[in-house]
Order: sequence, then C-alpha cells, then structure tokens
Amino acid sequence: MVDITIRGAGIFGLSIAWACARRGASVRVVDPNGPAAGASGGIVGALAPHVPENWNEKKAFQLASLLMAESFWAGIAKTGGVSPGYARTGRLQPIADERALVLAQSREDTAAELWQDHARWEVIAAPEAGTWSPPSATGFLIRDTLSARVHPRQGCAALVAALGVIGVEIVKEAPDEGQILHATGVAGLAEISRAKGKTFGNGVKGQAALLAFDAGPQAPQLFADTLHFIPHADGTLAIGSTSERDYKDGHSTDALLDDVLARAIAAMPVLRDAPLIERWAGLRPRSQSRAPVLGEHPIYPGQFIANGGFKIGFGMAPRIAEVMADLMLEGRDQIPEGFRA
Repeated sequence: MVDITIRGAGIFGLSIAWACARRGASVRVVDPNGPAAGASGGIVGALAPHVPENWNEKKAFQLASLLMAESFWAGIAKTGGVSPGYARTGRLQPIADERALVLAQSREDTAAELWQDHARWEVIAAPEAGTWSPPSATGFLIRDTLSARVHPRQGCAALVAALGVIGVEIVKEAPDEGQILHATGVAGLAEISRAKGKTFGNGVKGQAALLAFDAGPQAPQLFADTLHFIPHADGTLAIGSTSERDYKDGHSTDALLDDVLARAIAAMPVLRDAPLIERWAGLRPRSQSRAPVLGEHPIYPGQFIANGGFKIGFGMAPRIAEVMADLMLEGRDQIPEGFRA
C-alpha cells in the first residue's frame, strides 16, 4: 500500500509527488502514456510573470511560485543528478510607441510595490540590453528580472530521476491506493465536462519550434510580436507559441507554425539562418476559469485534483506542489478561492 496515488505524470503530478515524498509519504505515480507525454513534454518553458498591476490572488500565487522555483529545481537536480535547464535570466520586451512607453514606465512603480525587493521591472535604453535583444521602435525595452526558463522535457526528466532516488515509482497501471490525486490534463478536463454536461475546460493547441541557435547560457528570454524566444542552456532556442481553440489535429504542426517562424525572423533577423531542429504541437489543459483547478475533485468525492496549467503550469508547479502536499498530508487548505473546482 502507498499513502498517495497520483494519476498523471505531467508537471503537476510529478511536482506534487516530489513534494509529498519529501515529507515522508509513500507515493506512486500512474500514467499509461509515461512521464511528460502531454503538454509537459513541450520545448518552450517560459516562466514569465503577469504584468505587475491589477493585483489578484492568481498573480500573487504565481509570484510566490516563481520565487520558489530556483530552490525547487536546484533540489531536484541535486537529488537526481539531471539538470532541468532552469535559470532565472530575466526577459526583454520591445516598446512599440510612445503610449506604450508611458504605460511601461508607470508599471515600474507598481512592480516596485508588488514585487518589492524580489525582482525589478524597468524601462531601459536599448543599448543597455546588449547584442541579444529585439529591435525596438522607440529605442527602449522593458526588462524584468523575475522571468526564468526551464526546458520542459528536461524538467520532467529531472523530476523522474529525483523521484526514483527517493523511492517513488512511476508505472503505467496500478490500482488506486491511499489518497487519490488526478493530474490528468486535457483528458481529465474532458472527463469532468462529460460528467457535468457543460464545459469545465478543454485543450488549447500550441505550436512551437526549436532552433539550433546558442544565444548564451545566461541570455535573457525575449517577448516580441507576442512570441516567446527562450534560449536554453543546451545551445537551442525555443520559439512559441500559438493558442488555437479550433483545430482538427492537436498534435501536428501546420502553416500556423510557419507563420510563427516568419514572425520570429522578422522580429529577430539574426535567426534567419538558424537550423530548425524540431516542430512541436500539443494540447495544453485550460480550465473554463483560466486558473489552475486545485483541491477537492468535482466528480470523485474524497479525491483531489490539480489541473489546468495551460501556459503557466511550469511556473505554478513549485507552489502548487506545496499547497497540495499541505492539503493531502496535513489537512491545511491554502488554495486560493479562485482556484477551486
């Protein structure tokens, strides 16, 4: 018998298994498709904050999680000996016009108030950013020091290795034992929608590309023309992504990714001759509320859920793991009201 059965070996399931096992619980993770088979097996890995204004519980939760991320991933890498590709390298964004410049400057004050001494959001002159930066029509950029990156596949591989060291098995089939947590992504949202007779959540398709381009191990991520440019530590550069609600095939790339690549080169001409390593497509679980869904499962009484990571699953995972471990192991409920099923 195990204390906890976790169904789903994506970033939420693996992270919660790690948090629970470190507190002494015996944990088993069950996934018929294996670790990182869904959206968690992607290539982008932008851990970026919300704009520092109109503060709410979701933004506060995400800030806490982003600040936990460095120690979270360092502990995993140390235990399992596999790097997740994490680094807090910051982010640069071009400022398109004078109106956007005024708005960006006003956000410096709110960031100082909300982020305090943990990170900075600032407007800088383009030459201060160095050679790896997007062209800016105004000559100014937004730079934040909170954004980080992790390579999603490597992050999941690092978790699998660390879990193996501390005795957590990951299997394709096993009976439910102990407390049950469902972290089953798009399939789990669809199951709830069918049971409820209304949309609880769905999959939103994303397409991304991986280029052979080494911007440097500490190069900042860029956000230009609504695209993320993520320099990974292994000398690759991820570019993404689309957000598609209507699609026929959730796992194949098409002309929309061609458009992403064309826009990426227009925004960063230095990428024009970079070899394309991989085209990726997958479905990311988005709840109807757009927030992660945590706590008591809506159709399985006495069981738990952690789902709806959508685009911010890796950024939210460190804090979600601790909150769910608090709930399942100690009965302490710290889930924000807006995250409840």
